[in-house]
Amino acid sequence: MKTKLSTIATAFLMIISLSSFALPKVNPLKNMDTKAIVLTYIEATTLGSDMYNKYLLTEDFEYSNTANKDSYNKKAYLKFLKATKGLKFNAETTYEILDETGKTCIAKATSSFGNFTRVDHITLNKTVEGWKVSKVVTTYP
Repeated sequence: MKTKLSTIATAFLMIISLSSFALPKVNPLKNMDTKAIVLTYIEATTLGSDMYNKYLLTEDFEYSNTANKDSYNKKAYLKFLKATKGLKFNAETTYEILDETGKTCIAKATSSFGNFTRVDHITLNKTVEGWKVSKVVTTYP
């Protein structure tokens, strides 16, 4: 009985010590270009995908909506995206890269809903973790 207990205790201690050396989480978006990052953002906002949201936004991310003057930080926006997981907009969405210079990129995503249009102006920054969305300004022209 004493041998069984020491074997179980040893196995338990090995599991605990090995878990402390676990590999860090790898950012699956790290080596993607700006087009792929913009598409990932569009999937998150219009198709309700939340697969890569925690890797998508910079720590100082800002979202603002010019129609109602709402603005959100990363934590609040991630909470919103999580709450709308699986919600798919009935819209046709297109995007274009307006400018990409050095470590900064500006993109525009236009979603046409039939009776109104939503335009997101997306700012991306190149970080050590790859391209990330740092700011989004939504308008309804």
